[in-house]
Amino acid sequence: MDNHVGQDSFDKSRVLNVKPLRTLVPVFPSPSNPSSSSTPQGGAPFVCASPAGPFPTGVAPFYPFFVSPESQRLSEQNAPTPQRATPISTAVPINSFKTPTSATNGDVGSSRRTSRNRAAHITEEEGYNNTEMNELDVEDGIGNGSSKRKKRGRAKRASAGPVTGVSGVVPVDVDLDVVANDILQSINPMVFDVINHPDGSRDSVLFTLMIYEVMRRKLGQIEESTKEAHTGAKRPDLKAGTVMMTKGVRSNGKKRIGIVPGVEIGDIFFFRFELCLVGLHAPSMAGIDYLGSKASQEEEPLAVSIVSSGGYEDNTDDGDVLIYSGQGGVNREKGASDQKLERGNLALEKSMHRGNDVRVIRGLKDVMHPSGKVYVYDGIYKIQDSWVEKAKSGFNVFKYKLVRMPGQPEAYATWKSIQQWTDKSAPRTGVILPDLTSGAEKVPVCLVNDVDNEKGPAYFTYIPTLKNSKAIAPVEPAAGCSCVGGCQPGNYNCSCIQKNGVPPTCRNRVSQVGLKFRLEVFRTKNKGWGLRSWDAIRAGTFICEYAGEVIDSARAEMLGGENEDEYIFDSTRIYQQLDVFPADIEAPKIPSPLYVTAKNEGNVARFMNHSCSPNVLWRPIVRENKHESDLHIAFFAIRHIPPMVELTYDYGINLPLKAGQRKKKCLCGSVKCRGYFC
Repeated sequence: MDNHVGQDSFDKSRVLNVKPLRTLVPVFPSPSNPSSSSTPQGGAPFVCASPAGPFPTGVAPFYPFFVSPESQRLSEQNAPTPQRATPISTAVPINSFKTPTSATNGDVGSSRRTSRNRAAHITEEEGYNNTEMNELDVEDGIGNGSSKRKKRGRAKRASAGPVTGVSGVVPVDVDLDVVANDILQSINPMVFDVINHPDGSRDSVLFTLMIYEVMRRKLGQIEESTKEAHTGAKRPDLKAGTVMMTKGVRSNGKKRIGIVPGVEIGDIFFFRFELCLVGLHAPSMAGIDYLGSKASQEEEPLAVSIVSSGGYEDNTDDGDVLIYSGQGGVNREKGASDQKLERGNLALEKSMHRGNDVRVIRGLKDVMHPSGKVYVYDGIYKIQDSWVEKAKSGFNVFKYKLVRMPGQPEAYATWKSIQQWTDKSAPRTGVILPDLTSGAEKVPVCLVNDVDNEKGPAYFTYIPTLKNSKAIAPVEPAAGCSCVGGCQPGNYNCSCIQKNGVPPTCRNRVSQVGLKFRLEVFRTKNKGWGLRSWDAIRAGTFICEYAGEVIDSARAEMLGGENEDEYIFDSTRIYQQLDVFPADIEAPKIPSPLYVTAKNEGNVARFMNHSCSPNVLWRPIVRENKHESDLHIAFFAIRHIPPMVELTYDYGINLPLKAGQRKKKCLCGSVKCRGYFC
C-alpha cells in the first residue's frame, strides 16, 4: 500500500503554476532535520517528490503526471481548518470552448459548414471517458515538505459560500490563458522552434501531442477538483485543443492532400482534437475534411481525409476496402431526409473523378476504456466508386468505395488480426507458450516466434515483483476503505484516497495490481527477444515494473563483468531526457542505488530492449511493505503506443567509463541513435 508521510497543507493556487520538472527525475531537497531517524546513514533523508505529489518547497510536478486531485484533497484535509486553501474550480461553460472555425479548417478551401447531422454523432463516435486521468496518477513517495501561499491573483472567488451537495467545494473562475501560459512557459523553447517550422516533422508531431496531453490532463484535474466534476460536463480534451489552436501551438497548420509530414501510418489518437492539432483531419467533429481546388472556372471541393468511427452505416469488414456513407440526411432530432450532393459529399464525388489521395482514419473501440474510441491512421486511399442506396431510415444516402493503396505498412489490418486472435476465429501463428507467466499474472503473456527456429529464451523463473527488496523508511499502518466498485475521486471520506493505498481497484495504486495489458514476448529480427502489447497504450499509462532479485553494487559489478549478466537494472545509469524539456543528462536521484538482476528470476520487463528514441520511461516509486517503505522501478508510456509496436526504454550509460569497458552496439535504428550503450 502506498503512503503519504508527514503531509502538510497544500496551497491549491500552485496548481495553476505548472512547471514540469526539467529533467524528468525525482527531486530530493536538502535535509531539514539532520537528526531525523529516517535519515539513511551517511546521507540526507529520503524526500521523494512523487509524480502525484504532495511536493516539497521548490519542487514542481512534471510531465506526464501533474498534481492529482486526490493528493490536493488529501493535503487539504490534513491542514488546519482556518488555513485550508480554497479549491480551484473552472466555472467556464463547455459551450464556450467550441473549436474556432478558422483554426479547424486550416488556411485553404473550406469545410466550414460541417454537417450538423454527422457532427451530431460526435458523442457516441468519440465516447469520452475521464477515468484514465485518475488511473494515471501513480504511487506517492515519501514527502514531508510544505508549500507557502503565493500572492498571485490567478483565480477569483465566484461565490462566498460552499456549494450545496458538493462536499464543501467552492467554485472559482480559472483563467485558462493563465493555465496554458504556465504550461507553455515551462517547455523547452527549442520545442516551439520545431513546432513552428512551416514544414512538419516527426518531432513536431510528437511534441505537439505531448503538449496537448499535458494541457488536457491539467484541465481535467482542475475539473475533478471543482463543482464541474459533479455535473458531468467534463470535456478537457475539447478545452485543451481549443486553447492550443487559439495560441497556434500545432503542427502542419496548412491543409494538404496526401501525406502529412511527421504523421506515420498506424499512429493512434485517443481524442479527435489530436487529429486536428497534427494536421491529419481538421474538423473536430465532422467526418469529411475538404478544401477548394480551382481546376476549372469554378472552385470545386476535394476531399482530403475522412473519419469512419461507427456513427454511420459504413462497411469496415475488409481491411483494404472501406464503404463509407455520406454526411447529412439523418437528423435524430428533426427526423430524416435524403442526403444532398453538397459540401463533404460533393467533395468525395469530385475526388473520385480527380483521383486524388484521401487519408482514412478509422475509429475503433478502446478495449481498456469501453466508452472511448481509438483513432487509427490507416493511410492513403482512393475513391473508386459511388452510388446511392436506401439506409435503414428509409432515405437515400450516398455510398463511396475507398480502396487502400498497396505497399503501405499495416495499420487497421493489425487491429483486425488481434481481434481474430482474441475471439479465436484465427490462430496466433508462432506461439511457443500461451502464458509465459504460468499464471503468475492475471493477464496471460504469450511467447511467440515467427522469425526463426529459436524455441524460447534461456530458462528463468517468472516472478511479478521484487525479491529481497530493502526497506528504506518506516511508515504508519493504514486500513482499507469501504468504497463499492472502486475508489471514486469525489469521495472525500474514502480512507483509501486519504492513504493512497487500498483496495486493488484504487485509481491511486496502478502499479500494484499487476499487468492490465495483453503483452507478448516475441522474437525480433536482430535483437533477440522483445516485448510488445496487443492493446493500445495511452501516454502516461503504467505498463509494468522491473521484477527480479535486489542485489548490492559489488555483486552487480561482478555479475555484469565476468558473468556478463545482461538483465541487470542499474538505477545509477545516465540517460537522455525527453526533448520537450531542457536536454540535461542526469541520473535519477534516489536514496541509495538500486540494482536488480532478472537473469534467473524476473518478469516481462527483462525482455524490453534498449532504444535511443524510446517509447517507455522508468520512474522510482515507493510502496508500503509490512509498515516499511521499499523502492520499486515502474515503467510508463512516454507517448501513445499502437498495438504490436515494440516497447523500449533507454538503458543509459555508465559514467565515467572505465578503462577497457566494453560498449554494446545499439541496434535501435532510430534517427537519433547514439550508436552504443554500455
